[in-house]
Amino acid sequence: MKHRIGVGFAVTSFVSCSSEPMSHAQESANVAILATGGTIAGSAESQTAAGYMSGQVAVDVLLNAVPELDTLANVTGEQIASIGSQNMNDTVWLALARRINELAETDVDGIVITHGTDTMEETAYFLSLVVHTDKPIVMTGAMRPSTSISADGPANIYNAVAVAADPRAVGLGVMVVMNDEIHDAHSVYKTNTTEVSTFQSVEGLIGEVQFGQARYFRSPYSRHTTTSNFTIEGVESLPQVDIIYMHQGVSGALIDAAVAAGAKGVVTAGVGNGNMTDEALTSLTAAAAAGVVSVRSSRVPTGVIGRMVEIDDDALGLVASYGLSPQKARILLRLALLTTSDPGTIQQYFAEY
Repeated sequence: MKHRIGVGFAVTSFVSCSSEPMSHAQESANVAILATGGTIAGSAESQTAAGYMSGQVAVDVLLNAVPELDTLANVTGEQIASIGSQNMNDTVWLALARRINELAETDVDGIVITHGTDTMEETAYFLSLVVHTDKPIVMTGAMRPSTSISADGPANIYNAVAVAADPRAVGLGVMVVMNDEIHDAHSVYKTNTTEVSTFQSVEGLIGEVQFGQARYFRSPYSRHTTTSNFTIEGVESLPQVDIIYMHQGVSGALIDAAVAAGAKGVVTAGVGNGNMTDEALTSLTAAAAAGVVSVRSSRVPTGVIGRMVEIDDDALGLVASYGLSPQKARILLRLALLTTSDPGTIQQYFAEY
């Protein structure tokens, strides 16, 4: 299977995989847990109810439900938000990132963020670009609410804390720990609506963690955290960037509408190799000519979006997303637009991040 990987990444050193996982982290480690809500904090009327409400359980209740958490680290909890991640917004993003950067300057050894799974991959990628520390940042959540007969949240929290407290995880950037697996922010994406194994990594796992014991396979390829040039210092809002979904017979009307509504950038979730109808391409080209940075991505989950293949990106002023999904391309573009609208510069960002 071809994977959607970036082009021109500076490869970091690989983490060798040991045949035996390391034992539990030292109790002297300090781990801060920042809660934002999500299914992991969800509550239902009964243990077998399919319906539930996200973000109903406070962080202290979540932590008290995890046996022997104190054997992994000295853990503290803080409530940042109490929302379902379908309602994740820029205000929470900026507050969360700033709090992580503040904590990174203290004696905290690692940070865990509890989060809904719907937009977890987006928050993870955003944080990987604007958090400037080599301390482990670990996101986790659940596919079943805390009141479920087989809630997966407690085990995920336990394993997330173990990774956050692990000195071998230093420098690995922002990770997602779910279902005994360790994913990196650039690669991870949600693949199933309800299964506990929903998260997959198109570039392969960072590692695995079971009952608090972790093994690591590789380091992330792309620039992140301490090697990222992006910052949110002094930033109160992010530029508007819209994603337009491509399909058979699509017109350029939605692209035109996004531009008319004030979009500073447009990302197309194209067919195949980032392609679209001639009508949509005409509108996208017009948007680029008007100064709206226009990025071609794909609705296909894996594969590289190539430049200058079926579309003359140079002549039309378009940017190829390379290894990024539409939702992650939108995040990178929003941050890039804080300092530049030059397509050539932004194209280089997509090669590196």
